[in-house]
Order: sequence, then structure tokens, then C-alpha cells
Amino acid sequence: MITEFRQYTDWLPNWMVSVGLLVGAVLIGLAIHRFAFGIFKRLVEDKDLFWRSLVSRGRRPMRLTVLTFTVSFASSIAPLAARPSEIIRHVLLLGFILVLGWVAKTALHIWMTVYLRRFKLDAEDNLLARTHVTQSRIAERIAGAMIVIVTVAAMLMTFPAVQQYGVSVLASAGVAGIVLGLALQPMLKNIFAGIQLAITQPIRIDDALIVEGEWGNVEEITSTYVVVKLWDWRRMILPLSYFIENPFQNWTREGSALIGTVMIYLDYSVPVSAIRRRVEEIANESKIWDRRVVNVQVTDFKESVMEIRILISANNAPKTFDMRCEMREKIIDFVQREYPAALPRLRAEGASNSNGHANGAVADTALRHANFQS
Repeated sequence: MITEFRQYTDWLPNWMVSVGLLVGAVLIGLAIHRFAFGIFKRLVEDKDLFWRSLVSRGRRPMRLTVLTFTVSFASSIAPLAARPSEIIRHVLLLGFILVLGWVAKTALHIWMTVYLRRFKLDAEDNLLARTHVTQSRIAERIAGAMIVIVTVAAMLMTFPAVQQYGVSVLASAGVAGIVLGLALQPMLKNIFAGIQLAITQPIRIDDALIVEGEWGNVEEITSTYVVVKLWDWRRMILPLSYFIENPFQNWTREGSALIGTVMIYLDYSVPVSAIRRRVEEIANESKIWDRRVVNVQVTDFKESVMEIRILISANNAPKTFDMRCEMREKIIDFVQREYPAALPRLRAEGASNSNGHANGAVADTALRHANFQS
């Protein structure tokens, strides 16, 4: 075929023939890709999301694959010198390896996206969804990193210099590994911490945490750090190793429902039974209460007040916080209206004179506020 082709082009310079063939191969490859992509797109119209996404996201890798084969065929019949032919073949080999890694990473991402569509993080009880999403995303990042490493390694191995010094590299792998390990210790620590987090799962996506004295939800878990979205929309960025080496509170470890605590300090004259009835009424009227826990107990006696603890539950951390605020507002309004004398008072009494009258002023000052603590 090459001989017959040269019979018709022997009057042209070799470089001109080679350039024409390569340019023609590129144009033919683009045309083949456009035609083939249209066929594949029509074939997957009635298929599930995975195949439709694979064809859609595989448009560029498919184009690179077709161009690799057409240019490879053109270079085999082009009258190229030995050195340019070798360079072109090497570039085509690198392109083919790149296509394989690209397709593998794209297929992994699409499959993971389709798989996670079955789980809804906005559900009331999303423990199972958070478990699967966290494990899947960490596994996807680790697998994606491995695909990139293998692809780059395969591309490097196509260079003779790398192959030539391969034995020397293996011989010095022990020393090099120690030096590299010391240099990359923070990164390696986070990589292994990510694997440990995926297996043990002390945190998951959308978990409610208390970290560094701040409350927030886990927004993202990458291969090296965790993004915590705080209640005021700030973001706290923490390395993965933090959650292995430091204590923190996870409010949704086994479930999203929580019990909120409201502490109120009232005078001894207040009838606790009336407070209990009003708390139960507030809970029943609220749309936030999950109908599980509501309780009122006198937990301590102070010098001038008694400590009353109110327990109230809700389906998740934000609702529990709102339920506590609602309980505080309505219970203090009830006490102010029905039992104003039960608000904490500070009493001071002076000594009496011989006539039995008080020498000092008698102060009976109502503080008119309730002291709450979380």
C-alpha cells in the first residue's frame, strides 16, 4: 500500500506528503468522531443515566482515541524519516495511555454519581445516606488518585531514560522511601487518615459537629481536609488527621434526633406542677417537637433559687436548637404573666433598733429575668 501510494506522490517532497497525510488524518478523525458520537448518542437515548452520562462525558476521550488511531495509520504510510516517525509514534502511545486513564476516571465518577442518587441527604433520618455518601466519596477520591498515579507512571515508563534507570531506582528505593516519607509526612498522614475515616466513619457528610468550640455540619470531605460549614455560614477547614488525633462532638453519630436542654432558675414559691403542665402544652403545640421526649425536673437547689431542667427532643440538631429557643421564650412569658413573684429575687434586710423598727432599708428587688444556660 505504501509503495502504490508513493507512485502517485513521488513528484512531491516527502515532508509535504507527510504533512498532508497527517492533516488529512486529523480531519478524517474529527469527521469519524462526529459521526460515531451521533450514533452512540442516539443508541443511549432510551438507556439509563449511567450510559447516557458515559457517552456525554466521554465525548473528548472518544475524540482523542479516534485521532490517535487515524494519525497512527497516517504515520505508518507517510514517508517520514526515522526520528520524526519515532517521535510521532511515541506521542501517539502517550495519547493512548492518557485516553485509557481518562476513560477509567470518567467511568468511575459517573458510576459513583449514579450510585449516590439513590440516597437523599435531605431526608429526616439520613444516617444510611450519610454513611454511603461519605464512604463512596472518599473511595472515589482514593481510586481517582490511584488511576492518575498509574497513568502517569505508565506514560513515564515509555521513555527509555526511565526504563534504563529502573534497576537503580529499585536498588535505592529503601533510602529514597525514607527520605520521601519524611518529606511527605503531613500528606501521607492525611491520606492514611482518609482511609481510616472511610472505614471507621467517626464523621460523615452532613454530620453535626462541635469542633474547636464551634457548631456546624460536615459539608465536604476531600482526600486531605474536611470542610465544616458553621452555623453562621463560615467554613472551618481542618486536616483529616485532626479527626483521628483530637476529641470532638458528633451529634449525629448514630442518628439525627437529639434531646435539647433548657435550664431555668426560679424562686422557691413557683409551683413546679404548673411549670410542668405549661411545658407539655408548649411541646404539644409546637410543630418542631418529635413527640418523643418532654420532661421537667428540679435538678438543684441554689441559695436563693431552684434549678429546673427542661428536656425536649427534635428530629435533628437545627430543629432541636429552635425547639430550645421556642421553649425559653414561651416559658418565661408564662412565668412573667402567671407567677411574676417567682422570678429570682435578691433580698437584703438590715438590723432592728430598740423600738423594733429597721435601722437599714429593706430591699426586695426583683431581678425580672430568668437565668438560662444550655
